[in-house]
Amino acid sequence: MRRGRDNFSIMTQEYAQPRPYLPDPATAPELFDGLLTRRVMAYFIDLAIMGGLVLAATIVGGILGFLTFGLAWAALVFVVPAVIVLYYAATLGSPRRATIGMQMMDIVLTPTRGQPLDGWMAILHPLVFWLTFWICWPISLLFALFTPRRQMIHDFVVGTLMVRRSPMIRHWQNARSSAFY
Repeated sequence: MRRGRDNFSIMTQEYAQPRPYLPDPATAPELFDGLLTRRVMAYFIDLAIMGGLVLAATIVGGILGFLTFGLAWAALVFVVPAVIVLYYAATLGSPRRATIGMQMMDIVLTPTRGQPLDGWMAILHPLVFWLTFWICWPISLLFALFTPRRQMIHDFVVGTLMVRRSPMIRHWQNARSSAFY
């Protein structure tokens, strides 16, 4: 019985300590400099790219609709959302952990709960984003203004953090080199 209590106290102490892998805006402000503006710009770039992909899928579906006597037109209801989900899965699920717009704006998606960024999280993040954005986008943006790491509602729900990529690389290199000295 006592052994179980010791494991609980060890586990509680382990989780009560601050997580060293989460960057702090007070000690590394360059990771969060202009982050919200960059996120908004990346969103518009990604919208344009997804719009082009959806347009291409719609044109192909429209042509195939004539050849299949309208069957492909009915499939467009499923193809258009699939194109958007596949875009996010292919970009956020890649080793770069960023959509094309995010790469252009020098930001990257980072998990906050000590787990790797896997395919499910890469798909879940944009789904929760679109849900919160659809419900009330001003609240989501205002929420980010008042969090120190500029996290939006969907970032908290999924357990992710957006940071600037190039300062992050320098930040982790400095953290590793100072750990060895």
